[in-house]
Amino acid sequence: MAGKIIFLNGASSSGKSTLSRALQAKLDEPFWHFSIDHINEAGILPTSRIRSGEFRWSDMRLSFFEGFHHCLPALVGAGNNLIVEHIIETEEWMHRLVYLLEPFDVFFIGLHCPLIELERRETARGDRRVGEAKQDYETTHNFGVYDLEITSTEPLESRVETVISAWKARKLPSAFSRMAHDWSVRAIPKSSSA
Repeated sequence: MAGKIIFLNGASSSGKSTLSRALQAKLDEPFWHFSIDHINEAGILPTSRIRSGEFRWSDMRLSFFEGFHHCLPALVGAGNNLIVEHIIETEEWMHRLVYLLEPFDVFFIGLHCPLIELERRETARGDRRVGEAKQDYETTHNFGVYDLEITSTEPLESRVETVISAWKARKLPSAFSRMAHDWSVRAIPKSSSA
């Protein structure tokens, strides 16, 4: 039996990791917390050789994210529940994720944060490229529709309760199913009048 996905989309420094860990601690079922940061922190990438310039990240980036996106249906299809945190950067990524995950139970959450707070957090963290949060803020929420939208400036306990309540009360069709339907309808060529 396939697992389920709670999918958090938000800008860098919007609080996805904090919310994911809190949800993982409170949900009634076991959930994996899965993100790009976990892959980076695990030392899977040849990070030191990328930093030295021996390997170019720009040459690896496309296949890296393609691999990450393809991991998700494999993990959930094997029966694992996932809390996925991601920054959906392009419309192409949104379409790809909908195509890969539409068959599964996906609860799609938009995590919003005011730009001034994103930039404050970015500076305080010190491990993000300056300007990344602003770039994400301007693009991340432009490509899809959500099952739930929340703001990361609300207290953490309140956000967790909101997500869990909405998750338990979720109804079909999900945001991913609605997007898949809308995009497939638009993709059907119009019949010729000839």
